[in-house]
Amino acid sequence: MFRVSQYMRELVRAEHDGAYPAQAALRHAGAAGAPGQAAGPVVIWNLIRRCNLTCKHCYSISADHDYAGELSTAEVFTVMDDLKAFRVPVLILSGGEPLLRPDIFQIAERAKAMGFYVGLSSNGTLIDEPMADRITALGFDYVGISLDGIGATHDRFRRLEGAFDRSLAAVRLLHARGVKVGLRYTMTAMNAVDLAPLLQLMEDEGVDKFYFSHLNYAGRGNIHRARDAQFTATRLALDLLLDKAWAAALAGSPHDYVTGNNDADGAYLLQWVQQRLPRWACALRERLVAWGGNSSGVNIANIDNLGTVHPDTMWWHHALGNVRERPFSAIWPDTSDPLMRGLKQKPRPVGGRCAACQHFALCGGNTRVRAQQVTGNPWAEDPGCYLSDEEIGLPASAAGSSAPPRVLMTPFAYAVRQSS
Repeated sequence: MFRVSQYMRELVRAEHDGAYPAQAALRHAGAAGAPGQAAGPVVIWNLIRRCNLTCKHCYSISADHDYAGELSTAEVFTVMDDLKAFRVPVLILSGGEPLLRPDIFQIAERAKAMGFYVGLSSNGTLIDEPMADRITALGFDYVGISLDGIGATHDRFRRLEGAFDRSLAAVRLLHARGVKVGLRYTMTAMNAVDLAPLLQLMEDEGVDKFYFSHLNYAGRGNIHRARDAQFTATRLALDLLLDKAWAAALAGSPHDYVTGNNDADGAYLLQWVQQRLPRWACALRERLVAWGGNSSGVNIANIDNLGTVHPDTMWWHHALGNVRERPFSAIWPDTSDPLMRGLKQKPRPVGGRCAACQHFALCGGNTRVRAQQVTGNPWAEDPGCYLSDEEIGLPASAAGSSAPPRVLMTPFAYAVRQSS
């Protein structure tokens, strides 16, 4: 996750004080533990795969039926004890649709009591007034509601007529009860036009947070990758998002803008600052290098509904182990798996234009899933990087140029035929 608003607020403070603020010691809720022991990763936990929707970009390819072999309540509690001992600070309870799991509030209540920061990721369609009351009473630290367009656009994405109205109603119910709530939006060519109206909706409804997700090539998102927003549309979207975040920071607004699944966003913000606030560019670059870019397999982890551990939610096709057989605390540091060894390596062993990029130190080679899904090699360049050769410090792509050629993006069906 790239915390756009965090950097914008730092820049506003720098403009006010005449000096870039020193980096504060970052501490997640519940991260306390033995002195010198590093905090564990944020864990996104898909407690259930069943969902009442069949969204076009779903990484878990969920549907509205039960899936055999899911972790029991007792097993979830055992894993939670291990996660706490491993100093995992944050649990994001997800699905499928997590509200379909009968013991979701029992699990969340125990997680809160143990001191985890607890988030809920929902499509919102099941949140009526009684459900909103239960969510409020439980005290979730954050609830993310997915909205991928306005009205019919969202309904087409979610494959349910009326889904937009139900999800928006959930946002309003939670906001009225004082729950910190955010909108989650994944941009593709099918819904890019709805970004501006959604950002306006956020302001109109007083929503706390907007999470802009680039499409990642996992699950149904991989099937639909040919419809990924083209680079020009991505840049226009980022321009709009950065301007919104800057205006909010100047106004002292608490609204947060964050992005995910494309760590080139850090380099794009740096360019934004070089053009508008050049005296802070070097300080910002240092901060971004400290951030380090993509954190799959390092600071972000995933446990699926069957207890299988993955480097993040987009790597469901790559298993690291299962918590029924080995505790998470033993699986996560294990670098005998080649993918995990590479993800944890500094610098990562990437190739192509990513290896030659002047922003490699702050982006970390971007998202390895896209490289693996398109080329079969997780260390190839990320085909979703929207920066030009000139912007990453390479000569312009042209006949006879020495710049590495871009990986050719192919529709999913074509890639399957080529590999068969």
